[in-house]
Amino acid sequence: MNIVFRADASIEIGSGHVMRCLTLAEALRQQGHQCHFICRAHLGHLGAVIEGKGFPLSLLPIAASPFSVDPKIEHNAHANWLGASWQQDAEQCSATLIQLFEGEKPDWLVVDHYALDYRWQQTCKPYYQKLMVIDDLADRKHLCQLLLDQTYGRNPVDYQTYVPSDCKLLIGAEYAVLRPEFTQWRNYSLQRRQQQYQQAQPIQQLLINLGGVDKDNITGQVLKALENSTLDQACKITVVMGKTAPHLLQVQQFAASSKYSITVLSAVSNMAELMANADFAIGAAGSTAWERCTLGLPTLMIILADNQKLIAAQLQAAQAAWSIEAQDCHQLTHFWSSIDGQVLINTSLSAQTVADGLGVDKIVEEIDPSILKS
Repeated sequence: MNIVFRADASIEIGSGHVMRCLTLAEALRQQGHQCHFICRAHLGHLGAVIEGKGFPLSLLPIAASPFSVDPKIEHNAHANWLGASWQQDAEQCSATLIQLFEGEKPDWLVVDHYALDYRWQQTCKPYYQKLMVIDDLADRKHLCQLLLDQTYGRNPVDYQTYVPSDCKLLIGAEYAVLRPEFTQWRNYSLQRRQQQYQQAQPIQQLLINLGGVDKDNITGQVLKALENSTLDQACKITVVMGKTAPHLLQVQQFAASSKYSITVLSAVSNMAELMANADFAIGAAGSTAWERCTLGLPTLMIILADNQKLIAAQLQAAQAAWSIEAQDCHQLTHFWSSIDGQVLINTSLSAQTVADGLGVDKIVEEIDPSILKS
């Protein structure tokens, strides 16, 4: 089959949408399907990453002047993320699809973009056969055959008025889009924790990862709060950031003068291994939450955007993680006094029941049911 992905990355959007589409595309490619990406050339668009993984890419041009939404025209909450009007984007994507497939229609169009809704989908409908939407918000209408929302605790009823009656809903963290290495490292990670958390100092390795961009430098705020905290000074800290993170150098400079031993890494390819060997994490309440849950990694989540609030609330209610708002990083100063080995064991056990790392296989089977027959 021919499968086209429409997703964007940028300093504002972050990298998560493109990265989860890449994970799904790699799984589909393993089944013999051809995948193509359409992205807009925002600052931080990750085109080199997409092509580096061997996928063809069509880059839509950025506007000559900064795009802003006309308040007189109906638009959704994330319309500014598109860098164009939805009409312009639909026109450009339609033209790209015609050019790519010479009048034929790709079997699937997969759209992972908060700025796009049923109007864009209706305009592009003549140029694809089936549509899959990846969403986390449940805040706008879609004209799709398949919809994925991997949010833990999401109720399918939330989409009842937003999708056609025959749309298949893939809802919940059991469908979390994770790379295969998280499944591969799961057993090691879970077994290591049972031993580590019985040590006198159960947190000896702390992992900090607040997304690939972290445009507001929450990482820097976290490190400053830790400097005056009760976290054991012997704890080794690993910070992971994206190569395009605007505050990477600033974080590196702070780390060099810290009382802790801090290693700052960028654009890593072994995140599962880093998580498996960490005793605790400070991370965003986004898609990486499912990676940490799969590995049973206790985490203090920092809410970086409104769409992360539901994930944070649900995981905290399940005692699978802790959460704070970004403006409350100072709470890290006293957070550690209530954390002991038994608390970490209980949190790890709760987290590992949330996601098993097999979500991608389930999604691929929905896109290509023939896999189940083979």
